[in-house]
Amino acid sequence: MTETRWISAALLAAVIATSACTTGQDAVQPPREPVATAPAPPAPDAGLADVVDRIAPSVVTVQVGEGGGSGVVMRPDVVVTNQHVVGQQREVLIAYADGGRSPGTVLATDTVTDLAVVRTERKNLPVAEFRTTLPRPGEPAVAIGSPLGFQNSVTAGIISGLHREIPGSGSRTQSLVDLIQTDAAISPGNSGGALLDSLGRVVGINEAYIPPTAGAVSLGFAIPSATVLNVAEQLLADGTATHPYLGVSLGRLTPDIQQRLGVRTDHGALVMNVDQTGPAATSGLRIGDVIVQFAGQEIRTVEDLLSALRQTKPGGKAPATVVQGETRKQIELTIGSRTG
Repeated sequence: MTETRWISAALLAAVIATSACTTGQDAVQPPREPVATAPAPPAPDAGLADVVDRIAPSVVTVQVGEGGGSGVVMRPDVVVTNQHVVGQQREVLIAYADGGRSPGTVLATDTVTDLAVVRTERKNLPVAEFRTTLPRPGEPAVAIGSPLGFQNSVTAGIISGLHREIPGSGSRTQSLVDLIQTDAAISPGNSGGALLDSLGRVVGINEAYIPPTAGAVSLGFAIPSATVLNVAEQLLADGTATHPYLGVSLGRLTPDIQQRLGVRTDHGALVMNVDQTGPAATSGLRIGDVIVQFAGQEIRTVEDLLSALRQTKPGGKAPATVVQGETRKQIELTIGSRTG
């Protein structure tokens, strides 16, 4: 893990007072002037520690039976967390940084983005500041949450990358695409907690990590704050969130499938099925097609397509390039909508 430190250095001035040169034992020494001592240098990482002190009361532990995760205060009585933290439960227990606890009611969840909003019985909670602009790779990052039940644990690192997806996740869930990557250590129980910038602003909600057993070292992921706020506000307003939708089932293009289908591309998102009542049904898209470009972005994987789809709006249209066998053609896909 790369730890980012804010270190302030100060020179320690040693002041040596000497008397005037005199002769004789009874020489009178002039009075000494008061010596000004240099202020003590700040402790290493004082800036980081101050950020943690300020934001810690805005990060909570969400307890669900024997398990649970973390959450971030979004309104004085509302916490945002991951859907997979609360599961199907409607009542949870919220533990606060000051040691207090109170019941919480799950108001709504969204499986597409893996987000949930919980109303707390305790009111007047300190609301975290959310940063909706994406951080840059290399910026400092701090993760706060309750890994393995250790409440308000802090890890530090940097933003490692943007628009990440966990390989192979697209065929199972859309929640693991278009994520922020960080090397600040994320462990079980961190889910739903805060990923902060150096000013203590929430840049993302911690979502997942790749464990060391998979050969990974400090590979953690968070949902960007812009997505979090957009979905959470919809959940609070309507109880549901609306997402762009194509009406197709997608799969990975393997070398074996490529050879069997005879398609002239080694990358793209393979169309496994087309919903005949969905928005893409009238576009000419068919089973076995491979989408290699969508909405102006190159598509190499299923996750690439899902990430690009998230950036479109329901009701619009988007150009796409599709490979059908040895033919490459341009089509226009209608963007529908669905709730999570």
